[in-house]
Amino acid sequence: MSPAPSAADSGFHPRPVWELRPPPDPYAVRELQRSLRLPTPLCRLLAVRGRDTPGAAKSFLRPLLEALHDPAGLRDAGTAARRLARAVKRREMVVVHGDYDVDGIGGAALLTAWIRELGGRAEAIVPDRLEHGYDLSRAGVRRAVDQGASVLVTVDCGIVALEPVRLASEAGMDVIVTDHHAPGPGLPGALAVVNPRLPGCPYPNADLCGAGVAFKVGQLLARNLGRPADESWEYLDLVALATIADQMPLRGENRILARYGLRALARTRRPGLVALMESAKVKPGNDVEAGAVAFGLGPRINAAGRVGDAEAALRLLLTTDVDEARRLAGVLERNNSERRDLEKRTTDEALAALGPAYDPSRDRAVVIAGDGWHPGVIGIVASRVVERIHRPAIVIALDGEAGRGSGRSIPSFDLHGAISACAGHLARFGGHHQAAGLDIRRDRVDAFREAFLAVARDRLGSAEPRPALDVDLEIGLDEVTLDLSRYTRYAGPYGRGNPEPVFMARGVRIAGTPRVLNGGHLKFLMEHGGNRLGAIGFRLADRVPLEMLRSGPVDVAFNLLENTFRNYTTVEAKVVDVRPRG
Repeated sequence: MSPAPSAADSGFHPRPVWELRPPPDPYAVRELQRSLRLPTPLCRLLAVRGRDTPGAAKSFLRPLLEALHDPAGLRDAGTAARRLARAVKRREMVVVHGDYDVDGIGGAALLTAWIRELGGRAEAIVPDRLEHGYDLSRAGVRRAVDQGASVLVTVDCGIVALEPVRLASEAGMDVIVTDHHAPGPGLPGALAVVNPRLPGCPYPNADLCGAGVAFKVGQLLARNLGRPADESWEYLDLVALATIADQMPLRGENRILARYGLRALARTRRPGLVALMESAKVKPGNDVEAGAVAFGLGPRINAAGRVGDAEAALRLLLTTDVDEARRLAGVLERNNSERRDLEKRTTDEALAALGPAYDPSRDRAVVIAGDGWHPGVIGIVASRVVERIHRPAIVIALDGEAGRGSGRSIPSFDLHGAISACAGHLARFGGHHQAAGLDIRRDRVDAFREAFLAVARDRLGSAEPRPALDVDLEIGLDEVTLDLSRYTRYAGPYGRGNPEPVFMARGVRIAGTPRVLNGGHLKFLMEHGGNRLGAIGFRLADRVPLEMLRSGPVDVAFNLLENTFRNYTTVEAKVVDVRPRG
C-alpha cells in the first residue's frame, strides 16, 4: 500500500483565507465599557459580533432560561404529549427508539427516564449499526412489538422511515416521530410528527438536536400531568451533551440549552454520566466546558455505536446503579480506544486511495470507497478528509455487493441537498446540511461518484474552495490578560454557530528560538512593543514552517488559553494560524 500523502502534497491542508471583521464603532465600545465595566477588548469583541448595545450585551452574557421558546409551538408536539400523558396514566408501555449516536442515545435516555419519573412505563432501544443500519427499521418495529408497546416514539430518527412507521401502526401501536433531520418528499403516517424542520412549522428554532426535540415533548408531557416547569431543568445535562456532540449551532435557544445544560452536567446525579466523566477525566462539580463534551464525553458514547454495542451506552445513561455505571463506562473506554485505532488506520488508507486521483484544481468534492473499512468509523474518516482538503467528502465502506457511506461537508455546501440530487443511485440516505449517511450497491458507486462530483462542481463553482479564518479582533499583547480570558468565558459556550473568539496580533517578532514539541506542536514566544506572550500551536508544525517564524515579523491568529502550574494560572495564545506580516 502506498503511503498517505504528506501534508506538503498539493491540495492538502490548503492555507486559510484570513477575514478580519470591520473594526467596531468606537462610540458603541465606549458605551459598553461605561455600562458593563468589562475589559476593553471584550467590549470590542461584543460590538463586532453585533452585541453593540448594553442591553444586547447583557442578555447575551447572561442568558435566561425564561428566554427558551414555548414547546407548544412545535407542530404536533401537543398531540404527542397528550398521547404520552394518557399512556403514563394508564400504565401503557412506551418504547422509545433512538439512533446509535450521542443525540439519539441521549435523547432516548432522556425521554425514557422522564416518563418513568412521571410514573409511566417505558423502555428504550437503539439499532445496531452493522445489523440494522441507521433509523427505525423493521427490526426496531419487531422489538417494540415484542416489548408490548402501545406507543412507539422515535428520537433523532424516523422522519424518512415511512414503511417501518406504517408497519408499526398496522401492528396496533400509536407512533410518534420526533426528529430533526430534513424530511423527504412524504411524511410518515404517524399519530404525530414532531420536527422543527417541517415545512410550515412555526417553531422559531429549526436547529434543535434530536434530544432537544425530545426535551420539548417531555416539557409538554410534564405540563399535561401538572408538574412544575422547573423540574424539566434536570434533563438539560443530556440536552447539552447531545446539542454539543451533534454540532448543532450554539446560538439563540441552543446556546441557552447548552449553557445551562453544562451547569447541570457539572452537578449531575446520573451515575452513568458521573462514571463517564471520571473515565474521561472530567471532574464533576467543576465547570464543564463544551470542549470536554465535544472531545471527551461525546466520542466515548459514539464509540459504543461505532465499534461496540450502542445499547451499552444507552444502559449507561439510564442506570441508577453506581457499580453498573462504572462497568459500562469501562466498556465505552475500551470501545473508544479501538475506535481511535480503526480511525487512524482507515484515514491513512482513505488518503492513500485519494492521493493519485485527486486533483484540487478540478475536484470540488471527493467520494472514496474501500473494502474492509469498518462502517462505524467512516463518518470520522470523512471529517478527517474534509479537514485535510477542505472539500465535501463521502467515504464508503464496501462489503460484498453492498456499501455503507458517510459524508461530511464544508460550511458553504449543503451535503444533504447534493446527495438528494443523486438519490437515483442510492438504496437510501438521510442527514442534514453538514453530515449525511447513505446505503449504496457496489455497482452504483462509480456512477454516484460522477453524479455527486458534477453537482459539487455546479454548486461550488470554478474557484477552489479554501477555508476561511474569521478573525474577530486585532489586539495588542499588553491587552491579553487573565481577566480578559475569564470574562470571555461568559460569551460561551463555544462551538458551531458561536465560535471561540479569534484574536490577531499583527507584526509580532518571535523571541528566542521556536520549538517543535512531540506531537507536532509549535511552541514560541511573541514579542511586540516591549510586551511578550507565550504561544502554542497544536499540531501546526506541518503547516507553519519554522523559517517563517524566524525570518521576520508575522501576524498570529489565536484563541486564549489558561495554563495552571503549581496553582499559578497564566494566559497564553493558542495559535490558530500564522502568516507573514500583512
